Amino acid sequence: MSIPKEPRQLMINLMYLVLTALLALNVSAEVMNAFFTLDEGNKASIATVNSQLDQTVDGLKNLLSDDSKAKYRPIEPAIEQVRAAVTSFGSYVDQLRDKLVDAGGNNDGKADELDLTESYGKMVPKGKKNKDITTRILVDEGDGEALKAEILKTRDAMLKAYTDLLSENGQTFGLKEAEIKQRIEGISQNLTLSIDDETWKTSEDKKSWADFNFRQMPLAAVMPLLSQMQSDAKSSEAALVNNMAELAGGRVVEFDAFFPVVQAKKAYVIKGDPFEATISVGTYSTQISPSDIGLYVNGSKLPVGADGKAEYKVRTTSTGKQSIKLRAEVRNPLTGEVSSGDGTYDYEVGVRSATVSADKMNVFYIGVENPVSVTVAGVSSNDIQVNAARCNIKRGSKAGKFVVTASKPTTLDNPAKITVSGGGLPATNFEFRVKRIPDPIARLSKSSGGAMGNGEFKAQGGVGAFLDNFDFDAKCKIQGYTLTYVAKRQDPVDSVNQGPRYNAKSKRLVAQAKPGDIFYFDNVKARCPGDTAGRTINSMVFKIK
Repeated sequence: MSIPKEPRQLMINLMYLVLTALLALNVSAEVMNAFFTLDEGNKASIATVNSQLDQTVDGLKNLLSDDSKAKYRPIEPAIEQVRAAVTSFGSYVDQLRDKLVDAGGNNDGKADELDLTESYGKMVPKGKKNKDITTRILVDEGDGEALKAEILKTRDAMLKAYTDLLSENGQTFGLKEAEIKQRIEGISQNLTLSIDDETWKTSEDKKSWADFNFRQMPLAAVMPLLSQMQSDAKSSEAALVNNMAELAGGRVVEFDAFFPVVQAKKAYVIKGDPFEATISVGTYSTQISPSDIGLYVNGSKLPVGADGKAEYKVRTTSTGKQSIKLRAEVRNPLTGEVSSGDGTYDYEVGVRSATVSADKMNVFYIGVENPVSVTVAGVSSNDIQVNAARCNIKRGSKAGKFVVTASKPTTLDNPAKITVSGGGLPATNFEFRVKRIPDPIARLSKSSGGAMGNGEFKAQGGVGAFLDNFDFDAKCKIQGYTLTYVAKRQDPVDSVNQGPRYNAKSKRLVAQAKPGDIFYFDNVKARCPGDTAGRTINSMVFKIK
């Protein structure tokens, strides 16, 4: 696309590009902020569980220091193996988070210690809305599948440490074979660190687990997903450590901080669609009975499942920022003491919006195919209806791609319109200008006039019309011109040409060229795609040297 010479037109073009970018993002700053709130909640949950585990392990060490508990001492190295596997996994995810953050613009930064821009009171990565980074690194470059492999590796290492412990020492601990088998099967089912490797296979356009989970996900949305995996690993670690500590009678349940955690399927939903979220306790342990947990939303108690989580669903009826009040109550199964905590969760409800952008310029040109992209947030491209006024539009070869053709220029008062609707979106109009293809430039070889060597001038066979800096595949043709030969101290001689090539008379005049002679090319006419008649373009004057 050529750069406009007029400052006003340049400013209009820049404003258009900025508006297009903002519409394409289609995600509010509040929504980005909500993702990082979820991320912070996961980190806080990890820290709390880790503190509880440290206390449990310290209590177990004191217990096993007594010689009467000597037979239970193999538990300690097994716990160390489990904790080492989780620590290694946490470091792996942290490195992946740092890699994503660096790719977003915070070079040499850390995911948790960044010199960042402030947004709504939160310190967040510069590339928080970038979807290309996550798609490239996690899907195209394979880091997502490597993450999946690391999850399975960590889960297998944890289960192996527990299985080996019971297989080799279970009977010494006083367990029967059936009980050993039951404990191994039970802990395997209760570990939250796992992979759903089936759901993505039901999707027609997803090629892998990583493709299903990370393609076109904003960086802000991926961060809480990664910290949730770390939280699941820490919860699995807690389940195993507490289970092994119980074998020696050394389990310590320490409730020092409780808060509700919301895991929303969407932090930004469309009006009329349901808002769905999973509500859980930040310090949840698999050893806590569901009857010991009370979860409340806006004062109403939710049914708690065997995994300590409750499902919450409410239909959205109004747009804008929405809040729900949360409360968690947990009873210590050893002491009967009840601890509680309160919190709020904010989410955004919006309406469907559409974006129509010309892929090459902010105008439609007559005589060529103008590519256009049409997207509607939350709506499949197959459900979008697109119509046009004062131009024609048809679907392209790919989803969301269209081709516009036009035959007449438009005015500011009567522009071309693209109307988009479907999937709950009311008919929405987008206005575009329709213009003729810009005037081509007449040239001999690469020159439009001036001094030209005698040999080079005689080597030309006619006049060409060239569209410089035009993004479309369009060619203009010369319809005709008048060639005037002025030799030194002689009268001018004219030759009228039809078409781009020299006629016989013009060839004779060109053959007579010698230094000091002047040739004029006047009344140059060209016809471009979409033109109903030829147009007059630039004249040329050449002095032979």
